[in-house]
Amino acid sequence: MSTLHFHVLGDSLAAGVGCASADQTLGHRLTETLRRAGHPVESHVHAVSGARSADLAPQVRAATASTVDLALIVIGANDVKSLTPPQEGAGLLGAAVATLTGVGAAVVVATAPDLSIVSAIPAPYRELVRHASALYAGAQADAVDRAGGSVAAVGAELFTTFRADPGLFSADRFHPSPRGYALIADALAPHVLSAARKRSVGDY
Repeated sequence: MSTLHFHVLGDSLAAGVGCASADQTLGHRLTETLRRAGHPVESHVHAVSGARSADLAPQVRAATASTVDLALIVIGANDVKSLTPPQEGAGLLGAAVATLTGVGAAVVVATAPDLSIVSAIPAPYRELVRHASALYAGAQADAVDRAGGSVAAVGAELFTTFRADPGLFSADRFHPSPRGYALIADALAPHVLSAARKRSVGDY
């Protein structure tokens, strides 16, 4: 089996802010998941803390400067925080996905999380933030589908778990803790493995 070149792009969640060591990050955890499934993997992380969809283009250029078979993009939280219009951010994400799929990569996207789970959000505003997060994630999902990528829909259950357990957040009360990253990686794993299997048999 040939080596799978796995690239991770996006924001602080993709970069691993809140982790105490590199082996706790999404990229490392999912690389190990791929290896356990029998894929020889070479992984690369291009993610930058604070990145918005407008910042994806240079990350995509870095990824496509070498071989890219499988890409994970985690983006959206900073777009929601900065009130980026959904169609604007989704269009930029779609362009990034299209560029990656255009060079033959399988692309998995984790869309904007439900930011209403963050404890710093005042209770009267949580429903508004939940709605804004869902609206943005929906626009992202449509753009990803049109560009030929796949959406890792992690589901409301994961967000409910985070909301109920403060230990899943790091000291800044915004980014996940290592335990939180483990849960996110577990939720993303089936989507990443499915994309890797499709890529290995040439369905992309």
